[in-house]
Amino acid sequence: MSRQNVLTGSPYEDSIGFSRAARVGNFIAVSGTAPIAPDGSTAAPGDLYKQTLRSLEIIESVIEKAGGKRSDVIRTRLFLTDIKRWEEAARAHGEFFSSIKPACSFVEVKGLIREDWLVEIEADCAISE
Repeated sequence: MSRQNVLTGSPYEDSIGFSRAARVGNFIAVSGTAPIAPDGSTAAPGDLYKQTLRSLEIIESVIEKAGGKRSDVIRTRLFLTDIKRWEEAARAHGEFFSSIKPACSFVEVKGLIREDWLVEIEADCAISE
């Protein structure tokens, strides 16, 4: 089975040695995706809702580059630095996936690579061909 890696140009891809997404057959795994603005800065500092939306936009973009679409998402994992704010992230996730309803987990973590990241999201997709 062939493998396709999707890169986004993030400086972390080379230094860590990872792909934003990897596709094997009809499965796409999207790695932890943080709210990185197009200029490399953190998008919407302090705003968990907007950071979640930005992370989901990046995820959708790489899924499409790998030949999938938003409706192929079967699971998401949201890593939050403050679980008490989960409803802000849930609102963005709900807007993005309201008709799809993938399996989903919210997990509190001690911290993320950048202090101003409030969320990082993973996604798994199964493409029905």
